[in-house]
Amino acid sequence: MLRQTHEARLAALRQELEKRGLDGFVVPISDEHMSEYVGSYAQRLAWLTGFGGSAGSAIVLAGEYEGLGAAMFVDGRYTVQVRDQVDGKLFEYRSVPDESHAGWLVEHARKGARIGYDAWLHSRGWASDLAAALGKIAGELVPVDSNPIDAVWHDRPEPSPAPAFAQDDSAAGRSSADKRAEVADWLKREGYDAAVISALDSVAWLLNIRGKDVDHTPVALSYVIAHADGTADLFIAPDKVTPDLERHLGNAVRIRPRDGFEAALGEFSGKRVAADPGNAVAAIFQLLEDGGATAVAAPDPTILPKAIKNPAEQQGHRDAQARDGAAVSRFLRWLEVEGPSGDVDELSAAAKLQAFREETGVLQDLSFDTISAAGPHAALPHYKVDEDSNIAIPPSSIYLVDSGGQYRDGTTDITRTVWIGPGEPSAEMRERNTRVLKGHIQLAMQRFPDKTSGGALDALARMHLWQGGVDYGHGTGHGVGAFLSVHEGPQRISKPGGAFAGTETPLRAGMILSNEPGYYKQGHYGIRIENLVLVVPAKIESEGDYLAFETLTFVPLDRKLIDKDLLTPAEIAWVDAYHARTRDLLAPQLGGEDLAWLEANCAPL
Repeated sequence: MLRQTHEARLAALRQELEKRGLDGFVVPISDEHMSEYVGSYAQRLAWLTGFGGSAGSAIVLAGEYEGLGAAMFVDGRYTVQVRDQVDGKLFEYRSVPDESHAGWLVEHARKGARIGYDAWLHSRGWASDLAAALGKIAGELVPVDSNPIDAVWHDRPEPSPAPAFAQDDSAAGRSSADKRAEVADWLKREGYDAAVISALDSVAWLLNIRGKDVDHTPVALSYVIAHADGTADLFIAPDKVTPDLERHLGNAVRIRPRDGFEAALGEFSGKRVAADPGNAVAAIFQLLEDGGATAVAAPDPTILPKAIKNPAEQQGHRDAQARDGAAVSRFLRWLEVEGPSGDVDELSAAAKLQAFREETGVLQDLSFDTISAAGPHAALPHYKVDEDSNIAIPPSSIYLVDSGGQYRDGTTDITRTVWIGPGEPSAEMRERNTRVLKGHIQLAMQRFPDKTSGGALDALARMHLWQGGVDYGHGTGHGVGAFLSVHEGPQRISKPGGAFAGTETPLRAGMILSNEPGYYKQGHYGIRIENLVLVVPAKIESEGDYLAFETLTFVPLDRKLIDKDLLTPAEIAWVDAYHARTRDLLAPQLGGEDLAWLEANCAPL
């Protein structure tokens, strides 16, 4: 039935393309803001193909073509998942970055093909590169007036109607007026009249507003045009604006209908307007230029200030992490008791963890879909459990849970790997887990010169794994927002020259990142240890300014997976100090068996 559904959808799309005189169409996972996570109304790729990952794209050809005439493009994180969810009799599987849209189209599209794309879902750079590549087959890249998938997706959800709401200045640490003045100063220095702020979390940060329009990310569907005089235009659906929000925004922020944004981009004739090519879609640049403006590709001026958390945001994170840590600890004690029965499955475990977070009374949402991974599923770093993939957690196995919560004072993200009894983990499991732990500790303890890039630190987390002849395929750390996106740029800790932007971004005091080395034995088990860390000034005598990491996440590590003999005295001291701090922070929030479990698991090694 599922195949027939996607086969029918593919056929309907091809008919629509032929009706429009198009020979093909590119389907990304994206929205008008180039968000990582998108609302249900924008899940066009999932509707067409069944793919449920957060990164991927497809190309569908119509008319005459070679082979299947359709291809799915995913990176190494989704090699297994795409084959489980997308029918290989309908779509070829293609791996990025080794294979590209351009290469596939040149090989499979007919000469002179007209390939459509939605300019509201792609970057200008992508469109320029693909248009040039299509020249090899005398082809043309054609922006569509409306998305052809929307024409055949008859039960497509409407965008969320949820109202936007204010994030209090006490939690934000700065007023919107202060932030807008900083942006205005930047505009005047750079010689711009205005800047288009199109990333949803940038809009939220600049105006101190939040929303419920995207699962797991507290943002409202909207755009901002910031002006050099410190005022701003907010483009948002009128039914999202409450009287409280109007009072919060004040007279310096003009509230305009979201569907008026396109026309507003034509109001800048003779002006210089900045837009970030990383999150402003191709249509924004084109509409600015069509209206007579000079559209300048420039970094979003809110990105760096948003990444450098002020003291109020830092303390909010500490408070949120402590609250979240108690909830996760209660879950791990429950799992230790119930897991060995074999009656707990991946979905029920994830639901139980969410219930413990909800019992705090202040959980707003999860910060992402919980990665609840048992046995061989733990070897898939970005595994997403659903009704089809769900399995019971096997007794005598490793279980990995990567999860987080959204609270008004902070965003959490933590991974713990635990042994589910009875019995004991194998020597190999303990050795691999201890090497991951050693890498985690190495990074957590590191001191480094101010403005050192994340790429320069990445090898510290891998060095002990490398010495054992193993590695992991994902980055070591990503930025995290303050009641915003759990994946926030520009900073990250990853191998230099990798596929992720931000590797070379200098780290600054106030930035928050994850510290999450791992190991994955395909088909058997996986290990990851993740805490969040805050970049702080190092308390050492040094020649120049030095930085260090303050650990923010406190939940016990699984002692059964630690081989103490592989740890140095300094590493043992770090684990004991970490557990002592965990006990002090969480004990006042726990009682009874939960407190006894905490005490036992925080005892010195």
